[in-house]
Amino acid sequence: MLATHKTHCEQFNTFGGILMLSAWGFAMVIGSFLFLWMGYRLDEKLGTAPNFMLGLFFLGIFLCVMRLYQEAWKKRKDV
Repeated sequence: MLATHKTHCEQFNTFGGILMLSAWGFAMVIGSFLFLWMGYRLDEKLGTAPNFMLGLFFLGIFLCVMRLYQEAWKKRKDV
């Protein structure tokens, strides 16, 4: 009985990890496109071609990756 309980816990931990990664992927896509759109709107108003659009796009990706790294580092210390 104890062995089956352990395998169920391991299974849920693996499933939780997959869900966490997919949620971070979704957040990264939404965040980067939101920053891309805000940069596009700023460039449209200021007439500065792709400067803000690309800058904010890469900033959005960088921020999402850093938050993912921080979350992974925190989970690593907890385990």
